[in-house]
Amino acid sequence: MTIVEPRPAPIGTEHVDVLVVGAGISGIGAAYHLRERFPEKSFTILDALDGPGGTWWTHRFPGARSDSDLHTFGYRFKPWRGPTIATAGEILSYLDEVIEENDLRGRIRHGHRVTAASWSSADQLWTVEVTRVDTGEQLHLTTGFLWMCQGYYRHDQGYVPSWPGTDRFRGTVVHPQRWPEDLDHAGKRVVVIGSGATAATLIPALAPTAAHVTMLQRSPTFFLARPRTHELATTLRALDVPEEWTHEILRRAHIAQGAELTRMSFESPDELRKFLVEEMRAMLPEGFDVDRHFNPRYRPWQQRIAVVPEGDFFAALREGRASVVTDTIDTFTETGIRVASGEELEADIVVTATGFDLSLFGEIAFTVDDEPVDFTERVTYRGLMISGVPNMAYVFGYFRNSWTLRADLVSEFVCRLLAHMGEKDASTVVPELRPEDAGMPLRSWVDPQDFNAGYVMRSMDRMFRQGDREPWTHMHDYVEEREMLPAADLDDGLTYR
Repeated sequence: MTIVEPRPAPIGTEHVDVLVVGAGISGIGAAYHLRERFPEKSFTILDALDGPGGTWWTHRFPGARSDSDLHTFGYRFKPWRGPTIATAGEILSYLDEVIEENDLRGRIRHGHRVTAASWSSADQLWTVEVTRVDTGEQLHLTTGFLWMCQGYYRHDQGYVPSWPGTDRFRGTVVHPQRWPEDLDHAGKRVVVIGSGATAATLIPALAPTAAHVTMLQRSPTFFLARPRTHELATTLRALDVPEEWTHEILRRAHIAQGAELTRMSFESPDELRKFLVEEMRAMLPEGFDVDRHFNPRYRPWQQRIAVVPEGDFFAALREGRASVVTDTIDTFTETGIRVASGEELEADIVVTATGFDLSLFGEIAFTVDDEPVDFTERVTYRGLMISGVPNMAYVFGYFRNSWTLRADLVSEFVCRLLAHMGEKDASTVVPELRPEDAGMPLRSWVDPQDFNAGYVMRSMDRMFRQGDREPWTHMHDYVEEREMLPAADLDDGLTYR
């Protein structure tokens, strides 16, 4: 047996019982649960950004808003009182309220980027290396438990494919994640490359003042128009129903609706496709080629269905302020983009709404007892811990349900796990394959037949794996997991020391 000697901590190293990485919706939720369940424990949240909110702090492009309803995207413990589909600013205000109401402001350190995390079995501690973004100063913290809430994509840059001719384009090229504050699109011809939720958000925000906006897509996306405020919310508030009740009723309504769409996507995909296409057809100009531009090749819900509040995206098309081109890019020109058909789309501004790059645990270098952790050789434990990595949990949300639904479930699980460790007087917990798991077939982290969005397919080679049995699987839907996680046996697949 190898004996690992304790190592002295760097001089001036600070220690906290729990270290949370990320001050977005996951990290703020984790802090709330820690404060409620373990008031005696010390914890700190580190975040590389200048303010709280994660995605909602990063996304400054025109019209930035939620793609999920806020009654499920909001926390279970704090009612959402605003419109069902909310702007980035409204979401940031909500998160600020959570921070203030629970005295979390002093626990968050902004501008602190975690670069490495090293576990010592001898010390039963993580040592975390941190860089001050503003000064470059190197800091160290130690912690008994590391909680990764950093989100799932790179905030500093988005995904942009390589296209010929971009160097000769005389206009402006911008990615939504890096939107310049001084970019003036009024009276300009704008081409938005991409057809996902970001494009559907940007286009109705740009169209009223731009000369024209063209959505250039390689392939179509499913869209679904929904009221900005759910009609049930309007009814309940008119009846002066307590906000806590309204919040819970609407959560259940949205969850039930989402579960039905998911069921149909597997059991009757043709019926669901027809429903979605006909819903879009009714909002598009007469004679519009719906099958070419809005009937995707993939099965409904094999990628996200983009929600369009009040059908504003379709209104821009009906009014002639925006148009759709479905084609591939041949080359950029001096004045725009030439597509494979030979048509040239003239542009002053090109927006590359082409998605993001998935980031595995914030690109942090992990080591366990001086051995680098190769996550491609590791297996997930219930989608929230990693085999062979002690005292570390992470949050990864749902594809088809709101991210926060799972963040809440993971927070409750981690708090239950920390309490269980206390009952066992254990300092370490690590997921380890059981004897019956020897030789277990390993699968990719996501089944492309289930979900095949671009950022998923691009990340397969650098992600952890999953098994073919519990507790080594993940990516269940909320309706299934809301029963599964709270009832999970904390002694199955976990070893305590």
